[in-house]
Amino acid sequence: QVQLVESGGGLVEAGGSLRLSCAASGNFRSVNSMAWYHQAPGKQRELVARMTNGGTITNGSSMRSRFTVSRENGKKNTLLLDLTRATSEDTGVYYCHAQISPRVGSFFPYWGQGTQVTVSS
Repeated sequence: QVQLVESGGGLVEAGGSLRLSCAASGNFRSVNSMAWYHQAPGKQRELVARMTNGGTITNGSSMRSRFTVSRENGKKNTLLLDLTRATSEDTGVYYCHAQISPRVGSFFPYWGQGTQVTVSS
């Protein structure tokens, strides 16, 4: 069984920083890509950024120059999102997404449970 475990959300003051972590665990062959999505209150879920197995990053509409996407110690089954100089627009639920291959020739999408980020003014 594949799981995406997210951590690092919480309350942050405006102008502060926060790191979100996601790790894929379970029985699978490989991770094709991992991504962070942001869902602001009352709005649709939007892509922040996606990183492929090869390390290529694609930015989405919710990406900000204040954000950085990376891996934990180069591990391909992890994805970090560093939020800096937080603003109220960063408030919402952040979801980790991954395309994971349980065996050769097939990929399936998985979602994490979401982690809440609240920026206080």
